[in-house]
Amino acid sequence: MTDSPALVRLDRRDDGVALVTLDNPKVNALSQALLARLGEVAAELTADPPGAVVVTGGDRLLAAGADISEFGGPEVAATITAGFHSALDAIAAIPRFVIAAVSGYALGGGCELALACDYRIASERAVFGQPEILLGIIPGGGGTQRLARLVGASRAKEMCLTGRQVKAGEALRIGLADEVVSPEELHERAFALATEVARGARVGQALAKRTIDEGLSLALADGLALERELFAEAFRSEDSRIGVASFLEHGPGKAEFTGR
Repeated sequence: MTDSPALVRLDRRDDGVALVTLDNPKVNALSQALLARLGEVAAELTADPPGAVVVTGGDRLLAAGADISEFGGPEVAATITAGFHSALDAIAAIPRFVIAAVSGYALGGGCELALACDYRIASERAVFGQPEILLGIIPGGGGTQRLARLVGASRAKEMCLTGRQVKAGEALRIGLADEVVSPEELHERAFALATEVARGARVGQALAKRTIDEGLSLALADGLALERELFAEAFRSEDSRIGVASFLEHGPGKAEFTGR
């Protein structure tokens, strides 16, 4: 008898980076059980934040989508979309920089998982898409909302209404991917960026992420008010005192932050 898959693995590295790996062979189908576990992992990373987070599905794909075998009528659909939103909102709410390392297919729920992250590094083999319309349905894991905010309403409509898949080069051009690297460089680049961020002023990073994310749903005047509030809040941190003192004594980029 073989062991059942872990569904989602969490590894905390010595450099302050947490690695979240989907593990549901063969295509990392986003079942309700996997989503529940992903939500638990996100909650753990929120309660005890690392320096940065990398989310991946392995060397071949991030995730090929939802577990279609779980689909049913409207009542079942309501449960499925609630499970997606709960898990992916939890990923988005982790108060650290969350990087998706997309090695291959990120379709449907897999694309929505990548969209819930703060930054997407794709290999040259990566393929993104929201193909739900080919089943006669629509994205239910945040795709209609996060995709439109990232690439604009027109492109999001075209992708969601045709189900067309987008390769890495186009994804970079339209802003769906933030970097494209060779397959061999993917995880090295993701960890290099995550390690760089993990050495930074973590309190300030969390406040900056919160200000941007919450501000997107506010009118400009309200977003600027939030920025004023959290700008002042940042000065309560030990890192702000270290950073200002280091700048005055040594110039920019020399501070060694404590993360407090």
